[in-house]
Amino acid sequence: MTGSPSEVYSLALEERLSLVEGSRRLSARIAYLRLVVALVGAALVGSVLVPRVLSWPWLLAPVAVFAIAARIHDRVLRRQSRAERGARFYERGLARIHDRWAGGGSAGEEHLDPRHPYASDLDLFGRASLFELLSTARTRSGEKTLASWLLSPARPDEVRARQEAVRELRSRLDLREDLSVLGEDVRSGVDTDGLIAWASAPPVLEAGLQVGVGAALALVNVTTLALFLAAVHGSGPFLLASAASAVFVRVYRRRALQVLRAVERPAAELRILAETLKRLERESLRAPLLERLAAALRDAMTPASRRIAQLARLSEWNESRRNQIFAPVASLFLLGTQLAFALERFRAASGGSVKRWVDAVGAMEALGSLAAFAYEHPEDPFPEILERGPAFDARGLGHPLLPIGRSVRNDVTMGNGAHLLMVSGSNMSGKSTLLRSVGVNTVLALAGAPVRASSLRLSPVQVGACMRVQDSLAEGTSHFYAEIQRLRDLVDLGQRGELPLLFLLDEILHGTNSHDRRVGAEALVRGLLDRGAIGLVTTHDLALAGIAEDLAPRAINVHFEDHLEGDRIVFDYRLKPGVVKKGNALALMRAIGLDV
Repeated sequence: MTGSPSEVYSLALEERLSLVEGSRRLSARIAYLRLVVALVGAALVGSVLVPRVLSWPWLLAPVAVFAIAARIHDRVLRRQSRAERGARFYERGLARIHDRWAGGGSAGEEHLDPRHPYASDLDLFGRASLFELLSTARTRSGEKTLASWLLSPARPDEVRARQEAVRELRSRLDLREDLSVLGEDVRSGVDTDGLIAWASAPPVLEAGLQVGVGAALALVNVTTLALFLAAVHGSGPFLLASAASAVFVRVYRRRALQVLRAVERPAAELRILAETLKRLERESLRAPLLERLAAALRDAMTPASRRIAQLARLSEWNESRRNQIFAPVASLFLLGTQLAFALERFRAASGGSVKRWVDAVGAMEALGSLAAFAYEHPEDPFPEILERGPAFDARGLGHPLLPIGRSVRNDVTMGNGAHLLMVSGSNMSGKSTLLRSVGVNTVLALAGAPVRASSLRLSPVQVGACMRVQDSLAEGTSHFYAEIQRLRDLVDLGQRGELPLLFLLDEILHGTNSHDRRVGAEALVRGLLDRGAIGLVTTHDLALAGIAEDLAPRAINVHFEDHLEGDRIVFDYRLKPGVVKKGNALALMRAIGLDV
């Protein structure tokens, strides 16, 4: 399809909704046909029961028609379900394009570590977070992989490899839709971590001669029961075979139950995972990273999808044992014990490969998430990753979580001359948003994604932020104490980290007196710069602007300003050189009715 992302998604959504409606109409007609056939069949049954009216072969026609209609109906319902999932895929895409996505996706809060050096400060997880904007992953492995990419910077070669893969995938709308449609409900069912742990665990049962013994006992059970029912002989042989089977089952019962309980996963979800693997296996991919991931799903003997499908079938049989109607049959065939041996054979043959398969699917889904972001925001470029640094040079930098129409862009340069930008300005002027724009775009860039800027050149850095510090009544920690603890963590990170630190400090040390704040802030920033760090510090305390003068030329002052229009304060959110000349605290207080 050609056109803007919004046009392409809208057209595809119309097609899927039309298919849903057509399938519903056809489904209703087939349901009516099945009812009519059932009624005709019931009438024929009555006629067959009356002597010399109709013979029983007349029943074959309605039974055949009903069976064919049921099969066709099932296909129509599956086509309708797939179209409905496809419609949701495009609805979510349009919501992201038109900034209606907040609260409609996965928030990823389980990946948030409060001690992480920037995750909380930069809104990586939670409602209306970067993760919710990006993630189209449908498996836990995909979400976990994407989260890990956002939480730690990749090496330059890995970033470039992801960029190349994302460039290829962003135009593969059919593949991204298929993966989303196939895995629509898989996230809620497949515990991939548990599956990996089970697959790599030591064997519980040795699947050797016992397998043949179990199969032989099942065959004897069936044969003796059939002969008994046919009145060929009495119940003795069947009872003897049943007793031998009971002894066999009891010998392996504890270990068999251990195996079966360890793999109790919804079979339907495993089948979806198998279908996802199958879809990826048949895709022709060119980017080196995509080729490596595809190779991880291939095997010289049996494809990964077929092996997972085998596991899904075993899981289905395991679940069927709980059916009260089927339980006697399962017992007759020693099904529980035989399934345990079959699962052990699977683990012996394929257990070592499960983690590789799951990781490959997770990486593909994470790349697909970044590709969707790239496709839906074609104006966002890929950054240039520099080998040497530290450096951050952005033109037209904006915040990706803000609607494009409301985002004010600024140029930000660090490392090429000044390593520190001391940002002054009044309340609500845009200082904190600037810090988050720098931080979030750095996270995107080093994850392999496009960035919200006209251009961005940066070297690999480790982000460290102190922006959203909370006091704790339960722990007896004041806001100031919590802040200096976070600052200590950032200093430690700058000392031990392999990458230079990019620090983002919002209203530094504002919980103490002006003198201590000035001395402490300068000492802290000087120490960070001496260790090769770059960063931004915001303040509305003009006394701290002198820090940049003392540290020149490694530091410069920049500011945001505002002006009054009548009784209303107006912000332009434009970054300007130098120190801000005025504040707005008194004007804001008067604007809300305080007599000051």
